[in-house]
Amino acid sequence: MILGILRWAVLCFVLASVLYVALSYYSRSLHMGWLEREWEEQGRPGNRDDFVDAGMRTYRGSLRRKLIWGVYVIPGLLFLVTIYLQNFW
Repeated sequence: MILGILRWAVLCFVLASVLYVALSYYSRSLHMGWLEREWEEQGRPGNRDDFVDAGMRTYRGSLRRKLIWGVYVIPGLLFLVTIYLQNFW
């Protein structure tokens, strides 16, 4: 029983990791495209790579924290609550 739950938890963790990486790359590419369009709309001020790098630095911290909550923490808590309710309620 414990081995089955552990095996299932490891599989879910691996799948969540794949989902996290995919969402991270997808969101990052969308934001980079938005920054490049923003750079062109502003009349191309300065170097494009510097403009995009500055925008991505501020973007990294905010997205990573949200993705970790959405992909790892919330489903993990739901998993633990489900196990608790199944066994002790």
